[in-house]
Amino acid sequence: MIRVIGGLYKGKRLKRVPSAQVRPMPDKLKEALFSILQDDVKESFVLDGFSGTGSIGIEALSRRAKLVVFVDEYYPAVKVIKANLAKCGAEDKARVMHREFNRAVIQLSKEGVKFDLIILDPPYKLLDERNPLKVIKKREILAEQGRIVLRHFYKTQFDGKYFDLERRVHLGDDTLLFFR
Repeated sequence: MIRVIGGLYKGKRLKRVPSAQVRPMPDKLKEALFSILQDDVKESFVLDGFSGTGSIGIEALSRRAKLVVFVDEYYPAVKVIKANLAKCGAEDKARVMHREFNRAVIQLSKEGVKFDLIILDPPYKLLDERNPLKVIKKREILAEQGRIVLRHFYKTQFDGKYFDLERRVHLGDDTLLFFR
């Protein structure tokens, strides 16, 4: 079961994507993430990259983010994100993009969009092939005092050379990296 753990939509149960391709963030990890982010979420513009069910972006909206852009290229995930937003009545504070992550970032950059907070939860294998921080840096979509959070499998050797690593949190098989 996926649920919103805090804020305006606390307790709302969210739909799952009927596929093993999508692995929602466990509640314990989500609690740790939002405990660390606390004040960074309110009134912020958030990018939820590799959104899956949309639970992270919806959690941000629940904690009073101004707007969340959800990006996922897997169509069943996009349908679930839209359904979960409707369930929370949060469609007016969200934009859902059915695009490959790099292409979405390029489009957002052309539109002049800047994010205060970017949360990335890519498929674990993707980080072996490419670095999503590179396109974020190149296209300059992170606001000046913005933060990036990246979830990865704890055994993955990830090079975050494009931004300053601020913090690393290990919980179970997951690692959260916080960049500025």
